Amino acid sequence: MFKKVLMIGATTLLFLGWPLMGNAFAQTSATTPPPADTGDTAFMLISAALVLLMTPGLAFFYGGFVRSRNILNTLMMSFVLMAIVGVTWVLWGYSLAFSPGLPFIGGLQWLGLNGVGLETTGYLQGSAPVDVVSYAPTIPHQAFMIYQAMFAIITPALISGAIAERMSFRAYTLFVLLWSTFVYTPLAHMVWAKGGFLGLAGGLGALDFAGGTVVHISSGVSALVAAIVLGPRKTHPDRLSPPHNVPFILLGAGLLWFGWFGFNAGSALSVASGTSGNLITNPATTAFVATNTAAAAGALMWLILEAWLRGKPTAVGAATGAVAGLVGITPAAGFVTPLAAILIGFITAVVCFYAVSFKHKLNVDDALDTYPVHGVGGTVGAILTAIFATAEVNSAGKNGVLKGNFAELGVELAAILIAYIIAAVGTWVILKIIDATVGLRVKEEAEYQGLDINEHGEEGYNSEFSDRVVQ
Repeated sequence: MFKKVLMIGATTLLFLGWPLMGNAFAQTSATTPPPADTGDTAFMLISAALVLLMTPGLAFFYGGFVRSRNILNTLMMSFVLMAIVGVTWVLWGYSLAFSPGLPFIGGLQWLGLNGVGLETTGYLQGSAPVDVVSYAPTIPHQAFMIYQAMFAIITPALISGAIAERMSFRAYTLFVLLWSTFVYTPLAHMVWAKGGFLGLAGGLGALDFAGGTVVHISSGVSALVAAIVLGPRKTHPDRLSPPHNVPFILLGAGLLWFGWFGFNAGSALSVASGTSGNLITNPATTAFVATNTAAAAGALMWLILEAWLRGKPTAVGAATGAVAGLVGITPAAGFVTPLAAILIGFITAVVCFYAVSFKHKLNVDDALDTYPVHGVGGTVGAILTAIFATAEVNSAGKNGVLKGNFAELGVELAAILIAYIIAAVGTWVILKIIDATVGLRVKEEAEYQGLDINEHGEEGYNSEFSDRVVQ
């Protein structure tokens, strides 16, 4: 009898409660974040890997320029960033750069990736502007985080080109640790983060698709300041040697060109198409095409200038021109047409070509032309972005000067000026602190002998000191 009553009661509750349960399931479904898009997620993880590849590419590009006795040290100055920033970005860098906070810096709520999981949206709720609740609503939050980590890794590595062959490795590691924290993260927050002072999500509205100000201007200006504070190499300018391995330079430039597709196209954060008026838009494709086009235009223009002014086009010139074109298109990649990308590549290469020549007249030992290529190239690219940008290409962007929006040029110039000030002042302060504590330079004897054996206890080619007497 008891079993029958229990069965009838359970059946009655089931029928009476079904509408309520259905409503509960509906509420759960409505509040559950949408799952990540598999295509976008795969695209972003591949793009992140491509950007990481740029760091060893940069190592080979820089390494080919220096003397053979400094090849390992130069390679390590890029490679070590994958270790240092790979850890600090998780511990505090991502939180300072991208968590909601002040207009000039992020908060501390995401330290150690606390609260940074696999959710796709909603993690930016509760801060202005209220309509921005996700950086990339079709991919996991951690996928966005690791993609941005690759930018944080390569940016300080660019600075190493200006201080090659004379800065102690201990001082360098301390420098990049402090620089990535106190210079890179504020700039990244101001330009790309929600509520950042300069960006499109609640800021002044500066256009920087993939890092003209955040990456290239910041590293280029910092490189110039570092070269001045550190002083010239003992062999500068009378006993400088030519690049010891031009194939390394071409290999590095090729890897940079290849990785730059992830750098620029990946900054679209999706492969989905959209619309702008009656036009179909696809920022990832736009950026990919613009990247290749500007790189080709930059390399071509540099070769033309060399052949015209110096009589012979060089392999080093082709590599440098390609990098200059890539730097110039970085802030504009997702906002301009292919024809504009050609012009940006041409113009950036011309300006960088003459900037390299002018640097030699100033007698500043920016060893591998970091400021003339990245600082000047990033500045030119940011200005040209304000000129050539069109909302027809990317409805998330804005029109530039050629479309009647003259105010955008003022916004870009303000962003450039702020980036210059933060990078220059921050770098100068950090270097002075390090110089007063552990020192910046290696000893004069070590500089002449080479940094590989003195800083790392090994040789790149096992030939520099082959005549040593073995006890």
